[in-house]
Amino acid sequence: MTDDGQAEIEVDGLKLNSDEEQPVPTAWRPLLRDVVRAFVGGDFGLGVGVDGVHPVSDEDAALICYYVADYGETLVELPEEAWTTSIAQQVHDNLWDVLVDLWTAESGRSDMVLQGRFDTSKPGLSFGVHLVYVP
Repeated sequence: MTDDGQAEIEVDGLKLNSDEEQPVPTAWRPLLRDVVRAFVGGDFGLGVGVDGVHPVSDEDAALICYYVADYGETLVELPEEAWTTSIAQQVHDNLWDVLVDLWTAESGRSDMVLQGRFDTSKPGLSFGVHLVYVP
C-alpha cells in the first residue's frame, strides 16, 4: 500500500502507484540507447528520428548540444552498466520520468544524465526528451 492507501500494482516490472525510484524497464532500454546513440553522433535534434520518440525542438537540441560540449568530455554509447544506476519514477497515472546516467570516453560514468518522460497511456512506446544536464 502507498501512503495514500492505494494498492501498489506491478506491470512490466514497474510498481504502479509508487513514489519509489525504480530500475528502467528492459523494454524501454533499446529506445533510450537509440536516443543516446543519436546524441553521440551529434544529432541532438533527433533529425534522423527514433521510433517512439517525440521530435526535439531546435531550442532544446541547442541546449543539449551546449551542455554536452560544455561538459568537456566525449559522450559514448550506453554500456550495460548504465542500467544499474538509471531510474524510472511514476509522476502521474501513465507518466514516468527517467534519468539515464550518461557515459564518456574519458571517465566512464559521468555526472550527466538524460532526463525524459514516457507516456504509457497508449500502445507502443512514447518518449519525450527533456534535457541532458548535470543534476
